[in-house]
Amino acid sequence: MTHRSQALSVAAAVVIADQLSKAWALNALADGPIDVIDGFLRFVLHFNPGAAFSLFQNSGVALALIGFVIVGALIVMIGTVERRYEAVAMGIVLGGALGNLIDRVARSDGAFDGKVVDFIDLWRIPTFNVADAAINVGIGLILLYALKND
Repeated sequence: MTHRSQALSVAAAVVIADQLSKAWALNALADGPIDVIDGFLRFVLHFNPGAAFSLFQNSGVALALIGFVIVGALIVMIGTVERRYEAVAMGIVLGGALGNLIDRVARSDGAFDGKVVDFIDLWRIPTFNVADAAINVGIGLILLYALKND
């Protein structure tokens, strides 16, 4: 299996996990939040029209266009990776970016202005979703790899 196919397989798995978890959240949390660990972790339905940490509210079209550029750049970059570790990390980021981009497109009333479904409310961290977590984990892995090899 090539590094590109590994990365794309990882990205597909992240997208599937993200979209299934969002479908669960839309159904299970419609009647209100679920406290998992009191004061630390709860699931609560939130629709984010902005970017990470609710920045850039109501900039959905611009965020979607940036998302398309990032996805395209990641796909090109994946073709240049030399190690499986890099391919997996980039696949994780790509899957997260695609997961949130799907929301921008599929949950849109207009042109790419859809709101992203967030539902994981962890302590003092702003509400997020599986795609957000994947982006952060993937970038963290890429940074660790870069620090280790520089």
